[in-house]
Amino acid sequence: MADMQQVEILLVEDNATDAELTLRALRKNNLANSVVWVKDGAEALDFMFSNGGHAGRLPGNLRLVLLDLKLPKVDGIEVLKRLKSDERTKMVPVVMVTSSAEERDIVESYRLGVNSYLVKPVDFKQFVDTVSHAGLYWSVLNKVPHTTGGGAVRT
Repeated sequence: MADMQQVEILLVEDNATDAELTLRALRKNNLANSVVWVKDGAEALDFMFSNGGHAGRLPGNLRLVLLDLKLPKVDGIEVLKRLKSDERTKMVPVVMVTSSAEERDIVESYRLGVNSYLVKPVDFKQFVDTVSHAGLYWSVLNKVPHTTGGGAVRT
């Protein structure tokens, strides 16, 4: 299994309650120590591309982006589009974790290259289990290729 210290997850979630539930779910599998939580799409892009408040951030071992669809400033679809269209970030797995079960959102997300689309369960236990399993799979069990040239994924 991967070295747990090397796992880095970017959580993009504007709802504090959902973010806390997600962090609890990740703690269940000892994945919460290396989570960075940002509250809007603009900050997510700044983090991924080392701009704004994240200027100077060295590319790390980003293994997973958990991305909400409905976000302030820049919505999840636009964040996804920019991540998947940039050579530095297109290989980073992105899991949409959202309350939207609308077909058009699902289709557009997959069209833009999302790796998985999860609808947030209303039930607390189901939510924790869903995020816990997704976090474990995508950040530890899933294998991603190495990138070079200052990309977001480095091992």
